[in-house]
Amino acid sequence: MTPLPAVFLDLASVDRDDLNLASLHALASPCTTHPQTPPTQTVERIGGSVVAVTNKVVIDRAVMTACPGLELICVAATGTNNVDLVAARERGVAVCNVTGYATPSVVQHVFALILALTTRLGEHGAAAKDGRWAASEMFCVLDFPFRELAGKTLGLVGYGELGRGVARVAEAFGMQVLIAQRPGRPAQEGRVPLDALLAQADVLTLHVPLAENTRGLIGARELALMKRDALLIDTARGGIVDETALADALRSGRLGGAGVDVLAMEPPRQGSSLLEAGIPNLIVTPHVAWASREARQRLIDEVAANIRAFREGRERNRVA
Repeated sequence: MTPLPAVFLDLASVDRDDLNLASLHALASPCTTHPQTPPTQTVERIGGSVVAVTNKVVIDRAVMTACPGLELICVAATGTNNVDLVAARERGVAVCNVTGYATPSVVQHVFALILALTTRLGEHGAAAKDGRWAASEMFCVLDFPFRELAGKTLGLVGYGELGRGVARVAEAFGMQVLIAQRPGRPAQEGRVPLDALLAQADVLTLHVPLAENTRGLIGARELALMKRDALLIDTARGGIVDETALADALRSGRLGGAGVDVLAMEPPRQGSSLLEAGIPNLIVTPHVAWASREARQRLIDEVAANIRAFREGRERNRVA
């Protein structure tokens, strides 16, 4: 079967010269890659390609109209908000995404944040280096009391693949897992109303997409319902949590701590309430929970599998 001409518009958002791209090159020829593509060059770079691969580059109706040879758009991500799916359906352009590729990486990051906050890893590490340990009158430093996860309650908002993965690890730590009833969804057996879950959770972790019914889901009111020593973990999407309300809760001691991998605006060129100085018990990471090398390699291989399926006339991960 003849390889299809393809272009990867923003390869640097996935590959840092540490991945094997052989699976892509075996199915696409030529396979042109660009580190990034500005909006003004999207049409030119797609050109006569049959396949366009994009992580975050926008492919809208105007781009599709200007690229009549385009038959398949492969989104190198799960979210497809950067592609006009309505226009794709109208024009007969297939669109595929990738799901599940980053589950081990995200679950690992969630617990890296939980464990760092729970064990007060930063304070203990600093005490070992800044002279406090050397000056201690005993063999250890007990200035930063911490707790165990065993016996604590983990509250999950979102119980898809990621939520289930987090639940399995939580249970291995001896935690009790509660699953929130999603707002706007019919009541389900075994689910707890969100307000009730917030009051019970020692750790709250979010695994829902950003949508109209989840935007601002955790604001000042919801944070006030949580235990004063509870932790909030957000590796889902910025905008689900009110960043100013969270910063205020941490500064006032109304919340025990937070680990955040996502912000409402990324990159945060205009700043964020959560990037201001002096916020205690807060860890912010730059949207990397998904990005282990293994996860990024799975992503590339899944994109290649989507292209293979398209060449063979099969539907795989089709969203349009």
